[in-house]
Amino acid sequence: MLRILTVLLVLAQANATRSIPAVDVKAADIQATVKQEIASKTTDIQIRMVDAGGHNVGIAVVHREKGAGPNNAAIHDKISEVYQITEGSGTFVTGGELVSPQRRENSSETVTQLSGPGIGGTGIKGGVSRRVVKGDMVIIPAGTSHGFSEIQESITYTVVRIDPGRVIKLK
Repeated sequence: MLRILTVLLVLAQANATRSIPAVDVKAADIQATVKQEIASKTTDIQIRMVDAGGHNVGIAVVHREKGAGPNNAAIHDKISEVYQITEGSGTFVTGGELVSPQRRENSSETVTQLSGPGIGGTGIKGGVSRRVVKGDMVIIPAGTSHGFSEIQESITYTVVRIDPGRVIKLK
């Protein structure tokens, strides 16, 4: 019995000291991704999604052109996001109700590679509007509707996605 307890203690200590390597996302990677988005007219590209020990964490970058109206409002069932505006400005809305809500297909690229299962809509009715500018950050908990109602000038922002259910593919 003592021998089994000793083995279990050694295994527990090995797991407690096990370290997960850090992952860098360089400014050059973000800038190259923005150029790719502009050239391909894509708005959201996941740069990395890594196993962070018990949950996945991802970094994406989003670019939206000036004048884009309400679009891509969403609610993510399980994924929380943190936005940091790196260029431009817009009016960002959280809370309220999605306009024309549609459940995303579980096999869609948006679900499997970007933001997990959820609902998309064409805008948000109600909610809290705020102007966001370079340097601002917004934390969007899972289950919170969110989207831009107006883009005053072309806007770029990084997105940190926290995926506790590990539903997004690692990259």
